[in-house]
Amino acid sequence: MRPIKHIGILTGGGDCPGLNSVIRAITKTAVLKYGVEVIGFMDGFRGLVENNYVQLDLRRVSGIGHTGGTILGTSNRDNPFNFMTMIQGELQSTDQSDRAVSNIKHLDLDGLIIIGGDGSLNIAYKFFSEKGINVVGVPKTIDNDLSATDITFGFITAVNTASDALDKLHTTAESHHRVMILEVMGRYAGWIALYAGMSGSADVILIPEIPYNLDAIISKIAQRFRQGKKFSIIVVAEGAHPAGGDMVVQKLVATSHDPVRLGGIGQQVAEEVSSRLTDIETRVTVLGHLQRGGGPTPYDRILATRYGVAAVETFMEGKYGSMVSLQGNKITTVDLQEAIKEIRKVPVDSKLIEAARSIGVTFGDY
Repeated sequence: MRPIKHIGILTGGGDCPGLNSVIRAITKTAVLKYGVEVIGFMDGFRGLVENNYVQLDLRRVSGIGHTGGTILGTSNRDNPFNFMTMIQGELQSTDQSDRAVSNIKHLDLDGLIIIGGDGSLNIAYKFFSEKGINVVGVPKTIDNDLSATDITFGFITAVNTASDALDKLHTTAESHHRVMILEVMGRYAGWIALYAGMSGSADVILIPEIPYNLDAIISKIAQRFRQGKKFSIIVVAEGAHPAGGDMVVQKLVATSHDPVRLGGIGQQVAEEVSSRLTDIETRVTVLGHLQRGGGPTPYDRILATRYGVAAVETFMEGKYGSMVSLQGNKITTVDLQEAIKEIRKVPVDSKLIEAARSIGVTFGDY
């Protein structure tokens, strides 16, 4: 087994607070602890296909740990195994994975550390299992929906952003006696909505895991008015849906890792509430990409740093085809195949949901 001298890294999928902290930790650990050179591919897997990269050294990663975004850029549309290429004036899907492998070999890389969510890590696993590339994954998503890890970096920052928005919405809701609805991200999992809703004192939390009934929401709002509380706060995850109904799809993006783009459930709930409670004003705020922006919280900076250090150590130990994972307070590794096999959803019998119900929060089911 030859000595490891060069590692490539990239950030794939949506941006996420803490990415720069991971990049910094990987680079500094590789250079300072192991004497290994690091190159970063630009704009996710597109950089890998097009051989667009930068040398990452101590100077380049200096002062980035507290910043948002990713200095490498990212993309959620450039799967090398299904790469959209302009052919005779028309976008067509082509397999460019061998081209990416050729670039890896040409640069004499010993393998890749891929930082991403389920889409990016699925691609990482294909490079490992089908192309024989040494790969280590780092879990990244504000949605916190990756299985085989307790928490992903960026999640807590997104929750903080949503909680801050709820604090502000509370004052205007109470002043104007309104129902204020905050729609948050999360795709098919309700982690952001649940955490933000609990920390932001929401009265109703709607998540994909618990289909809601409009009658239960109306009953909760009406009960609060009878108690003299002339405002209500509803947090709704973008993937929430009524019992027997479907999620609201904003659009389909065929070139994305996840072609279904959710959005609009907040407005739907607002219209339904307004149609039933005509004397109460209802307003909607869609938090959107604000949840992805800004610098990471101290917790996420530390977690991202731990992940970055562990990723290099895992690579140097030859544990390829794995992902670094937080279990309890310990960083360990799991097989990539295990990490990507399913979406991690909120258990409907979780202690968090039980605690929320105990303080009067309704999830719209009863």
